[in-house]
Amino acid sequence: MSRFTVYKEIDIAAAHFLREYHGKCERLHGHNYRIRVYVSADELDSEGMVLDFVQLKELMRELIHERFDHQFLNETPPFDVLNPSSEHLARYCAEELAARLDDGRIRVSECHVWETDTSCAIYRR
Repeated sequence: MSRFTVYKEIDIAAAHFLREYHGKCERLHGHNYRIRVYVSADELDSEGMVLDFVQLKELMRELIHERFDHQFLNETPPFDVLNPSSEHLARYCAEELAARLDDGRIRVSECHVWETDTSCAIYRR
């Protein structure tokens, strides 16, 4: 476990339905998702930070918000093939950000995706 962890949250609104699901979520519906990404490090940078919150916010905006906000997830790659569950969305967000951020000192350690205030999926790397 890393000594330091920071996180940033963003919100997106998106529609989806769950394939192969039997229940009300098999029908088209939407969520106001809250997505929280955690970045961890054992050592701080020269400025005393894990990562500048501004940098994390910009990457989340670019890689998550611009791609998924006000979209139909079932038609947006990779969810045009992958079932657009909150679990898959959490993994996708974590891995996309990790591809840009992980550098040997810092790493994306987990991602939380809330569909509602009381329902959250967590992906840990």
